[in-house]
Amino acid sequence: MKMGLTHLDSGGQANMVDVGEKAETQRIAVAEGCIVMRDETLNMILEGNAQKGDVLAAARIAGIMAAKKTHELIPLCHPLLLNKVSVDISADRDLPGFRITAAARVTGKTGVEMEALTAVSVACLTIYDMAKAIDRGMTITGVQLVEKSGGKSGHYRRDE
Repeated sequence: MKMGLTHLDSGGQANMVDVGEKAETQRIAVAEGCIVMRDETLNMILEGNAQKGDVLAAARIAGIMAAKKTHELIPLCHPLLLNKVSVDISADRDLPGFRITAAARVTGKTGVEMEALTAVSVACLTIYDMAKAIDRGMTITGVQLVEKSGGKSGHYRRDE
């Protein structure tokens, strides 16, 4: 099977993929990422002492909102009627920082990988924004697709 870039036509021009003939299936994607920070920054966020408010609640909401607007942010993405988006944030003292996992689900003609990846990215960026006054050295890292299912390409899991 010949693989090619789906968003380029035969002349190399960028185009939105025509999904009109594709079957509607349930499609799920899970992405993850981390934001690494100083121990004192992690403690401040966990203790709820950030000047800007509840950092983790804001990041969770920002991630969900971003998933819903992915088609406005990423050129050539299709607008999707998402069935569900979740953003889970857990502290990891070994980083130190937070691990963010986002899951997106849709019944449709195209996948939701970009929505899950966007949710993770914006949740991390929101944490950075809300804590940057005390820790500008935070690092966002490891943003990646963990799993996807549905559609013609079938199931993918990073660790398989």
